[in-house]
Amino acid sequence: MGIKIKSTGADKVFDAANLLFWILLLGVILYPLWLILVASVSEPDAVMLGRAFLLPVGFSWIGYEAVFQHKELLSSYANSVFYTVVGSAISVAVTMMAAYALTRTFRGKKAVNLYIIITMFFSGGLIPQFLMNRSLGLYNTVFIMIIINCVSVWNLMVARTFIASNVPDELYEAAAIDGASHFTYFFRIVLPLSGTIIAVLTVYYAVARWNDYFTALVYIRDRVKLPLQTVLREVIATLTTSTSDADFFAAYANDSEAISEAIRKAQVAKYCCIVVSTVPTVILYMLMQKYFVKGVLIGSLKG
Repeated sequence: MGIKIKSTGADKVFDAANLLFWILLLGVILYPLWLILVASVSEPDAVMLGRAFLLPVGFSWIGYEAVFQHKELLSSYANSVFYTVVGSAISVAVTMMAAYALTRTFRGKKAVNLYIIITMFFSGGLIPQFLMNRSLGLYNTVFIMIIINCVSVWNLMVARTFIASNVPDELYEAAAIDGASHFTYFFRIVLPLSGTIIAVLTVYYAVARWNDYFTALVYIRDRVKLPLQTVLREVIATLTTSTSDADFFAAYANDSEAISEAIRKAQVAKYCCIVVSTVPTVILYMLMQKYFVKGVLIGSLKG
């Protein structure tokens, strides 16, 4: 049996104060999220008057109906799913291959590591990057949304540390004796043993790509190619009580009564946009939570 340490009065006071602090901090973090959810299912009038702040007032789906009736939001949602799935798959594949290469011993390895790490702190800047990508024919194409920011140096270092720490060199020596090449060893041994880091990288890359709106602002001009976050940014920025902003959601309105109804919808729809765009990342975090925590611990190791 373990030795029980009796808590003193000071310990109990500290524990109570510590618990209270974290409860308050949790409330401060969660309340804005709860407020958005409450406002998204409340009556527009209650939202406009500020009466929906703890519980939904006059439960209504009018905001979500307005959102899903907007064709550009739906198409941009599909674009974001495509960019996230394809882009994350390519990013994970390239990162894992590069990480494995950096765990091997070869001439000039230190120079390669230094060259890669420098890019974490210095870049050529937005204008040179834009000119280069345009000269490559990537401007206003779906490929720019998939290829740009393909590899994060931080994620690469995390993956390298994982492989170096969890896949012993003795396995490669045994595989090499049996005639396995680096490709065979990587695909048949390293990848099957790297399920945790692959899941972690998937979370990192998928969340980053799903939330990316700036790339489309710079490189995309055809609105049919815009991702959800870029369109959502425009929606939140333009949805006000003015008639012109209401027309963003009600271009079909031809009379004052319809315009007035569109204004009411706009007040709730902007909250619904946030909820709709956040759901995929929340689900992803819930499914990958244990792997995400392991990834944070991997990144804290020296290697």
